[in-house]
Amino acid sequence: MWKGRFSQDTSSLVQQFGESISYDWRLFAHDIAGSIAHARGQLAAGLLSADEFAAIEGGLHGIEADIRAGTFEFKTSLEDIHMNIEAELTRRIGPPGAKLHTARSRNDQVATDTRLYCRGEIDGLITALCGLQRSLLDRATRYAATVIPGYTHLQRGQPVTAGHHFLAYVEMLERDKGRLADCRKRLNVSPLGSGALAGSTINLDRHAIAAELGFDSITHNSMDAIADRDYIAETLFAIALCGTHLSRLSEDLILWCTSEFAFAALSDAHTTGSSLMPQKKNPDVCELTRGKTGRLVGNLMNLLVAIKGLPLTYNRDLQEDKPPLFDSVDTLRLVLAVNTEMITAMELREDNCRRAAADPMLLATDLADHLVKSGIPFRHAHELVGKAVAEALRSGTPLDQLDFPALDPAFGADAAAVFSLDRALAARRNPGAPSIANVQAEIQRWREIPGLG
Repeated sequence: MWKGRFSQDTSSLVQQFGESISYDWRLFAHDIAGSIAHARGQLAAGLLSADEFAAIEGGLHGIEADIRAGTFEFKTSLEDIHMNIEAELTRRIGPPGAKLHTARSRNDQVATDTRLYCRGEIDGLITALCGLQRSLLDRATRYAATVIPGYTHLQRGQPVTAGHHFLAYVEMLERDKGRLADCRKRLNVSPLGSGALAGSTINLDRHAIAAELGFDSITHNSMDAIADRDYIAETLFAIALCGTHLSRLSEDLILWCTSEFAFAALSDAHTTGSSLMPQKKNPDVCELTRGKTGRLVGNLMNLLVAIKGLPLTYNRDLQEDKPPLFDSVDTLRLVLAVNTEMITAMELREDNCRRAAADPMLLATDLADHLVKSGIPFRHAHELVGKAVAEALRSGTPLDQLDFPALDPAFGADAAAVFSLDRALAARRNPGAPSIANVQAEIQRWREIPGLG
């Protein structure tokens, strides 16, 4: 492609070192779509005849069909997907193929291709996230009234319901969808026509080309358009944060499946056994999800480090943007699919949940609230209940069976009535709190959102 300037062939080792066709072949459909739109712009500008455009369009569709059929031969000597397609097009249709690269560079080609790729994959990931949300909503519906302890510092804190717990992850995933959708808006601008860095003296209708490719608008600075990889960094960040949320869900389920918690049971189809210990049932999907999150975070760091010191505009370092992008997209897509399937099949051990939630210590804060309602300042109420807890632990008496008036007259004769889970949950009716009525209303609200019903 640059034989006019060079008199010596590229070293085979350099070809091996510099090729990207081993991974960027995945951009073939986007590259072909961009090339057809570019050729149509050339036709409109009078740079191609109708017959030449027809030959280019037909030739590119033929190449695309061969790639999809697995019969296309990719050549490392041609470095990347762009040159593999262009060289084969010229071989097939002759001189019109050599005109295709007029008024563009591989720099604006790859920027266009990766934007199209990110746009399509974001749409797919948002759909997959909706699927996982629906699965969590199904579990929340089934266990809307199943009371479990809520935890801080992994210590029992206050009562919640399993439905409320599942809805917390529905909220997280909704934010993940929002971040991906925001990223999609920012990336959906066309850099095609920016050339190598300074546009071209041969001017095509960039707006028409962008519209054909489904872009909302065009970039306004050719140097930024070529150097920009923010959209990939944003995509990788959104994916990494989504993975972090799924890792937290995985950790909850890993704990819930232990003998010590025994709140949940995963299906045999989503667990594995031990090669040595026949009694084991391991939550491998959860553990791998937790582990793969490190990979997603690493891919984000990979890109940020690669671009942090690059001067404008294009530098070959930017070739390294695609492996982490492809890997993160593939990884999250699989993680979402397998977690959706696993959550759908998961069941809670409601008897164990009920026993854990029966711990009267969960209502210690309610006892403090009871004192506050009788006019005692919260800090003093907190101290009184703390002393009651200490006495329960010292004497081995369950908190709800203490003689509260004997401990301090401030408690009153009705203090023990606080220790009712039903009453405690029903009292948590403020928006966002875990009363069963609130949980059911939230489930209904989520079900009315498009894609989640």
